Amino acid sequence: MTGLSVTKTRLEAGVWEGVVSGAADVRPVMQVTHAGEALDGVELIRDEAENLWRLRIPIPAERIEDGIQTFVISDGAGTVLSCFALLAGEALADDIRAELDLLRAELDLLKQAFRRHCRDTDPSRGS
Repeated sequence: MTGLSVTKTRLEAGVWEGVVSGAADVRPVMQVTHAGEALDGVELIRDEAENLWRLRIPIPAERIEDGIQTFVISDGAGTVLSCFALLAGEALADDIRAELDLLRAELDLLKQAFRRHCRDTDPSRGS
């Protein structure tokens, strides 16, 4: 089915929720996978007032692990419409700290270059 789009609305109490638009009155076939395996319990509920479908994806506790867990939402033809990721654990904390340190170092370099540029182009200093 072409023309479908998925938009996240919220993640609450272990249930990812979103809307599927572009299907009109035809119930779209939706599949959610994690690590190549289809998830059970995915719900698709018609919202007549909004002319769209509400998608509910309960995230099984056994799918929550250290690191990044990616969930892929696709249509019946296998076309990827959206995805979401859960990030957790000690390994993640180390990754975030390392990334923050790198960003700080890059910011320091930019500050130094900007100050040097301002000093070199200051008209009050004369040439």
